[in-house]
Amino acid sequence: MGEGAKVPLRERARSIAGHGEILGAALSGERVHFKPYEPQKGDVFITSWAKSGTTLMQQMFHQLRTAGQGGDLDFDDISRVVPWDDTAFLIDFDMTTPQVASPRGFKSHRDYDRLPEGMRYVVTLRDPKETFVSYYRFLTGWHFEPGCVSYAEFMPMWMQGGPGGCDYATHLLSWYKRRSCSDSLVMTYKWVVKNRAATIRKLADLCAIALTPEVEALVLERTTRDFMSDHEHLFDDAMVCAALEQRAGLPAAGDSTKVQKTGSTADLLPRAVADQIDAYWAERIAPVTGHADFAALAAEVDAAHIARSA
Repeated sequence: MGEGAKVPLRERARSIAGHGEILGAALSGERVHFKPYEPQKGDVFITSWAKSGTTLMQQMFHQLRTAGQGGDLDFDDISRVVPWDDTAFLIDFDMTTPQVASPRGFKSHRDYDRLPEGMRYVVTLRDPKETFVSYYRFLTGWHFEPGCVSYAEFMPMWMQGGPGGCDYATHLLSWYKRRSCSDSLVMTYKWVVKNRAATIRKLADLCAIALTPEVEALVLERTTRDFMSDHEHLFDDAMVCAALEQRAGLPAAGDSTKVQKTGSTADLLPRAVADQIDAYWAERIAPVTGHADFAALAAEVDAAHIARSA
């Protein structure tokens, strides 16, 4: 398919298999602009698992590094200014494009072992059941026709962890091991939401960005749910939407916003799916961490940040 050519629009997927067909079509064809990521010392990777706070941290990072100039909202997609490495080939994006401020920042859903060494890493951990609900809500009405894919049928999609990602346990265990490393800022998503001022200070310290009261106030204002919801067009995967429509015919007009007006809670999951996730945790995560569930693990991670902030 030549540059600028479009394929006819199609219906949203009505099954997991149908979704695979859409992605297959989107990944086919030539790439005119794509250039892979080239590591530079000091780069920052925001690399939470899917639906675990990545967009919030992209916005916090970008506003923090531009706050000295009044902050930056002059973009159509947060992943244009903090590029998403895992989707660069899909959207035909040049990952070597100069960024508007330093340090350079990139988004990913990858585990530590699949990222370049010697960088700085920002990770927010989230309850697996909440990520399941949030991911399901995110793709329903955009990739999937509402009502066609059940929570139970969605399990294989959740296990993939988003573009370029990995399964939940591989990601969590990778970063749990690095929770005390000086190059890694590992927090829980709920702690970040409740302690944004402390998170901004920790992120500024990791990125060696001077923090003044004025800078902190601006970043605080621009990372509230209300602010990001009012500016949801900046956080709706516009570039992925355009690529999926042009290459696979998936209508870009679907609801792709990443800033949901209400949070995703685990109580929305059917019991059978929740039990399946509990069994997965017991098999993969509990033996390594010693924590029977996410709440126990989160208490440990949060306590470390509370101690350091005291």
